[in-house]
Amino acid sequence: METSSAQLKELREKTGISVMQCKKALVEAEGDMDKAVIILKKKRSEAAEKKSDREFGAGAVGVYVHNTNEVAATVLLVCETDFVSKNEEFVALAKDIALQVAGTDPKFINRDEMPEDALEKAKEVFAPELEGKPEDMHEKIMEGKVNAYFKDQILMEQDFIKNPETTIAEMVSGGIQKFGENINIAQINRVSVK
Repeated sequence: METSSAQLKELREKTGISVMQCKKALVEAEGDMDKAVIILKKKRSEAAEKKSDREFGAGAVGVYVHNTNEVAATVLLVCETDFVSKNEEFVALAKDIALQVAGTDPKFINRDEMPEDALEKAKEVFAPELEGKPEDMHEKIMEGKVNAYFKDQILMEQDFIKNPETTIAEMVSGGIQKFGENINIAQINRVSVK
């Protein structure tokens, strides 16, 4: 199966993944762009999982200050080596994540940081909404309501402001795949006048 340069360019712009990996995904998907995107996202997750136990030894601070000077955010994005931490694309990723933090004000980086009692309290609030619903659907309905409620509060689960087709977690996984190192958001801070 032959892939066109226009297809490669479009897939690379959508995903930020290397041309070679985009070409392989397009061949595997037999030219279907949507399938190729899914294949690349799956490979991102696999790459991230393989590198998840590696140690961090370097990183970059991403900073964003809104043009009104009323909101600012910093993000500490960590990686394994100085080689990656000084890469322009890695620094740009840190800045994009800082923009996200400034714009959305997440309370947690990931679900693991969320206090257990926050989850229980949310379930208590949503419990009355289950009345009259089929008993066997309660757990699934509750899970959907809780996930929707916390999605805005958990940075890794948020859709990226500049490209709502990708989440922050997918951006980090894409960075892991692109740079070949474990990458993680270690710290976020946001300040605002209001």
